[in-house]
Amino acid sequence: MHNPASPTDTLLPALARPAIQSLGGSLIREVANTGMGRADVLPFWFGESDQPTPQFIRDAAAQSLGSGETFYSQNLGRPYLREAIAQYLSDLHGREVSAQRIGAVASGDAGLMLTCQMLLSPGDRVVAVTPLWPNLLEMPRILGAQVERVPLAVRGGRWTLALDRLLDALTPGTRMLILNSPNNPTGWTIDEESLVAILAHCRRHGIWILSDDVYERLVYDPQLASAPSFLRHYAPGDRIISVNSCSKAWCMTGWRAGWMVVPEALEADLGKVIEYNFSCIFEPVQRAATVALQQGEAHVAQLRAGLVESRRLLVQALRAVPGVEVPDAGGAMYVFFRLAGFDDSLALAKHLVSEVGLGLAPGAAFGPEGEGWLRWCHAVSDGARLREGVERLARFVQRATA
Repeated sequence: MHNPASPTDTLLPALARPAIQSLGGSLIREVANTGMGRADVLPFWFGESDQPTPQFIRDAAAQSLGSGETFYSQNLGRPYLREAIAQYLSDLHGREVSAQRIGAVASGDAGLMLTCQMLLSPGDRVVAVTPLWPNLLEMPRILGAQVERVPLAVRGGRWTLALDRLLDALTPGTRMLILNSPNNPTGWTIDEESLVAILAHCRRHGIWILSDDVYERLVYDPQLASAPSFLRHYAPGDRIISVNSCSKAWCMTGWRAGWMVVPEALEADLGKVIEYNFSCIFEPVQRAATVALQQGEAHVAQLRAGLVESRRLLVQALRAVPGVEVPDAGGAMYVFFRLAGFDDSLALAKHLVSEVGLGLAPGAAFGPEGEGWLRWCHAVSDGARLREGVERLARFVQRATA
């Protein structure tokens, strides 16, 4: 009897599409995997607060779970959550945001991918302001789009955007602009004048704007309730999609709760792609997100104040280390810095873990513009941990340059 060859008997072609095979693995994870589980490592590599989700948010989820809210819900989210998001955004930005434009999604990450699925086709041209969180740069590539990068630069000791260069890159026929402000990893935050100019340019050429707003509340200027937002300037017909998340400002990274604000004409299509990706969000998570938005302003204010202080402490300590350059920035929860004489950020990050137990993210994870830089998440409630981390960095520099 003939026995068909087993998979190990023949050379089979790879099963994934070439676009998937060509994706790079996360360099942040690559570094973290070398040190996770080691008690002697101080980890500052991931972008999250070291504080758990506030108790009142956890209680809302526990109550929902206890009452048996474990069934499917609407694709776009329960009406109570969509209304809460709409009210929160309307109050924050001083412009009415209709609940009909809201879709509750399983994380900001999911919202970014859903946007790409709805709007991008193979060969489409996408422009992104970089360096940038790697997930957001790879999503268009998964769908066959081409990404052109417009890098931020350090001018006058501060991260800045060359506005003219960006506008020149946004040519007719460009399908989408991806902009994250405050920016991960640099902390660069767009100013109102630049935002208005970008919106006017994209309106003229029919370019979609994908605005990753996950850090919009985490700005260092106490006079600002949030970073400048395209939502404040939205007019019917605008091609603007804002994606946001409960992860950062409400310390809910593990909950995977986010939202999208889309033109009303996209509401039905958004419901479709949600159905074919994850169907709906778990209802206890929706209850938690609702309470966070409705009752969480005191927590957000406390977190922001803590980030201002932790950044001040970290920047001051880093600038005392020989060879360290630390540009200023306007928001987020990171310090993006570099050491003179160290150009390979991945190798440097791995050496810091192995030699002094310091866990940082390599700048190369955020694209070629980040090479030679390191990202340090300063969302840390204990200043002594930050000081100890800088002392370890200083010991490494002293050994390496002796």
